[in-house]
Amino acid sequence: MRHEEGGASLLAGRSRLMSGLLVGSALALIPSTAIAQDTGAEDAVSEGEGNAIVVTGIRSSLQSALNEKRNADSLIEVIQAEDIGKLPDQNLAEVLENVTGVQITRTAGVGTGVQIRGTSANRVEINGVGTLGSGSGRGGINFEDVNAAIIGSVEVIKAPTADTIEGSVGGTINLRTIRPLDINDRILTVRAQGEYSELSETVTPRIAASFGNRWDVGDGEFGVVLAGSYTKQEATSLRPRVDRDGGLVENVNADVIRGGNLQDPADRPSAQDFDFVGVQFLNQERENFEFTTINIAGSLEYAPNSDLKFFIDGFYNDQERRQDSSRVQGSGVSNLLDFAVPATFDTVNFGALDGVQLGSIQVATSGVIPVNLAADPDDPNLRFSSDTGARVTENSLFRAGFEWQADKLSVRAEVSTTSSDTVNPNFSTTVNFINPNAPLNALDANGNPTSSTLNENAVPFIYDLRGNSLTFGIDFASPFAPTVADLLNPNNVAFEALQIGRDTTENSEDAFRLDLSYDTSDFVSFITSVDTGYRYSKTSSAFQDVNFSRSFGRLLDVPTGEFFADLLVPGPDNFDSFDGRELAVNNFLVIDPDRAFSDPDGTLAILQQAFVDSGANGSIGDAVASDQGFFDIDEKTHAFYAQANFEFGAIRGNVGFRYIDTSIDSLGNNVDSVTGAVTQVVTSGSYSQFLPRINLIADVTDDLVFRASFGEDVNRPSFTDLSTSVTFGTSENAAVRFGNPGLAPETVQSFDASIDWYFAPAAVLSIGVFHKDRSNLFVEQLEDVALDANGFADITDPCEGGGIFNPIAQRNTLSDQVGQGICVPIITQVNDTDNTTQTGIEVAFQYDLARFEDTLGFASGFGILANYTYQDFGGGDAVNTSASRGTDIFNAINGIYDDANFVPVTAAQGLLDFSKNAYNVTLFYEKYGISARARYTWRDAFRTLDTAAGASLNSTLGFPVVTAARGQLNGSITYDLTENIVLGVEGVNLTKSNIQQFCVNDDALLCFEGLPDRRLTFGATVRF
Repeated sequence: MRHEEGGASLLAGRSRLMSGLLVGSALALIPSTAIAQDTGAEDAVSEGEGNAIVVTGIRSSLQSALNEKRNADSLIEVIQAEDIGKLPDQNLAEVLENVTGVQITRTAGVGTGVQIRGTSANRVEINGVGTLGSGSGRGGINFEDVNAAIIGSVEVIKAPTADTIEGSVGGTINLRTIRPLDINDRILTVRAQGEYSELSETVTPRIAASFGNRWDVGDGEFGVVLAGSYTKQEATSLRPRVDRDGGLVENVNADVIRGGNLQDPADRPSAQDFDFVGVQFLNQERENFEFTTINIAGSLEYAPNSDLKFFIDGFYNDQERRQDSSRVQGSGVSNLLDFAVPATFDTVNFGALDGVQLGSIQVATSGVIPVNLAADPDDPNLRFSSDTGARVTENSLFRAGFEWQADKLSVRAEVSTTSSDTVNPNFSTTVNFINPNAPLNALDANGNPTSSTLNENAVPFIYDLRGNSLTFGIDFASPFAPTVADLLNPNNVAFEALQIGRDTTENSEDAFRLDLSYDTSDFVSFITSVDTGYRYSKTSSAFQDVNFSRSFGRLLDVPTGEFFADLLVPGPDNFDSFDGRELAVNNFLVIDPDRAFSDPDGTLAILQQAFVDSGANGSIGDAVASDQGFFDIDEKTHAFYAQANFEFGAIRGNVGFRYIDTSIDSLGNNVDSVTGAVTQVVTSGSYSQFLPRINLIADVTDDLVFRASFGEDVNRPSFTDLSTSVTFGTSENAAVRFGNPGLAPETVQSFDASIDWYFAPAAVLSIGVFHKDRSNLFVEQLEDVALDANGFADITDPCEGGGIFNPIAQRNTLSDQVGQGICVPIITQVNDTDNTTQTGIEVAFQYDLARFEDTLGFASGFGILANYTYQDFGGGDAVNTSASRGTDIFNAINGIYDDANFVPVTAAQGLLDFSKNAYNVTLFYEKYGISARARYTWRDAFRTLDTAAGASLNSTLGFPVVTAARGQLNGSITYDLTENIVLGVEGVNLTKSNIQQFCVNDDALLCFEGLPDRRLTFGATVRF
């Protein structure tokens, strides 16, 4: 029986497992002078007093991790810190990237998401207690919220035993802190570092400290460990976006219907005689995140005798993730499609979906988007946005319990409480640039804007999308082009949109568990023990949407910048700094994000006064709570398990089951669409699951271990996906996410088999296969909006042609009526009606040359770690269907231009964030006080919904985008200046590897780029 407590358990009945865990934990968590290893002279790195063999540094952590993996009751992977709080990376997601079968996703270059065997549906624990995320999902605590410096080791459970808590598809990640009674000598360490972010041009502090000791108290022992950290971090990523769709029809001598629009050949340039995909939207986004994190972890253990131990653990996290991103948008570009003939084209092959070849078409790659006053007096237009928001989260976790060992019976009881409270303040604004070099779209006799004058004005653009790089800027060669001084003049901007929010999410879980183990070896020789247990948990999630949005379509309704000039500041001017691109917008004004964040009330007051002083017809108000954006969900689970542990000869393992019974009560608001009356409704449901789990281990030889396992688990839907609350945005193109209270939990059956060859000390060659059968897979469905013959969406509620009425969305190109309120697409989660499968192969290799010191000398310090994962996905009935933009393109390839004959394209959804191939290779060197690593990580292309600037399935032609294959190089080096002082430097994304995202298929139509930061961390660790 294994309990995820992070240290040796009094319930472990087998001496081999106990010794392996003790050695593994102690070596990883105690300074190298504090403990001796007794695995034999072949493991020697240096000799201490009494000729005890002492393994230090990287090799000690690798050896102890292998010991734990080899002696475990199921398939696990372990990463041990080589010293106190010294995991191989600063970020926990990047720590986990070292594990075979694990890939990660990043936000602004910082590791934030983890996929185990192709799925993010994993459980995250701290010392065996479940954690809660900042939102309403099930993924556990955010990895950027926990400083790796306070974690002693990381365990990834790929094959669960019966006592492993349910709720994961890929695996369970257990973050383990130091166990006090495993300490031999006092621990007191302090680490001080600074992190330099190249794109942010900042240096931020990282401070961490650890203290631990244990004392003899009478006949017993008492131990304490405290660890804390304070971290500031700034991360920047540049993310250009170009939407390309629509285009010119073949130059024939008759009127035709194209995407629902009647076109006359006379309205199209006669110089172009073939279909092509033109530029529809331009967006230059600079993501900037500032992280401030406080972590405190502590443990107390008291063992009055060898048979009894009491423990108390606590963890506290205070995280503020502040965003002050900026966006420069070229909007209204689609209205110039018939007049902006590109200079160059590329032939883009959209590849195949579900075996159907989509074909090829010419795509614009360079050219200008001119000001054509005769065709369109106000487009294309230029907008500047400041996205100022934050996620402020407090997490706490406490557990207390005891372990008691009688003659044959072991008892363990534990109570725990976990909470996560999050506030999401948001103050985002947009201003429109009113180009002084282009006449306004409507003026009265005195030259003043009329009531029909739109809040936008024409600006010429130039773009160059060749070489798989999305570069664009203002066409300063045009006579209509503004100057740099014009762009930075407050009088030339007009207020356009405001979004204020203060959403709150309160999550909690209270749990009690009782575990019993009885030694049965005297009754049945090959049954070593029988385990049984019970766990009760109550999980709650409450969400309240508090927001206010305003957007304005007419210039008469808003003030110009002269009336709120105190709020305007130049936006970031380094968008070209990643790769030196020539085309970028580096001169523009935004409403000061620092002021909006630190003083939102004062900022709002200035804007309100600007409306008054300018005599604008419009006005803005205060944020209010949304009746629809509310839910309060309680979930109660009773879980029982039983397991028999067996061992006969070289064969050992366990067989058991877990039975869970879950009930859910969901409180929400039902809002009458006509009267607005609010009625609270409680929806209840329940389900039960029987989860068998079997693990078999065969020690084939002293060096060869074979493992096989079978297990079942469940993946519960996120609380957000169960709720019918609705949150609206101001974009007419952004789909609204709508919950589905009828979602059933996903179930998964997992099969594993592997063989490990421990051919040398701290060395292994491992090959494994896995297969998963998944039912009720959660998939996303897009319900698009029907467009009329003019290409316009419905602006009345209800939306008979599909979608949902968004009362605050600004009507732009999808309507000829100025104002707010339009039908927009819906995205919702449903259960796939067919089973899906995942099959994969994992290979891992680990070796170092320490044993050859006599013959290799300095070169004996080298070592290598490498792993490779292949996985395939199949089955499933759920499909994505091309959005209207994509349907236009795919039909044009086949010469279909009439709406009546349009045929949408469909494709199986597959798994998001799923890469077929992935590998990483780490080279390390440890000798003469030097400890160095270089790790290259590569993952294959994968489909994702993580896109730039709020793009939705509608703007990506109806399908998740494909993030192209990418590699990244990280490295670190430390030097032992003295026995107690270590200096070090670490680099992330050393080669400045960029990200490319394609629409429909890999290497098809480039839609987005990600240009993440390169970061360097430097500092010192002092041991006292």
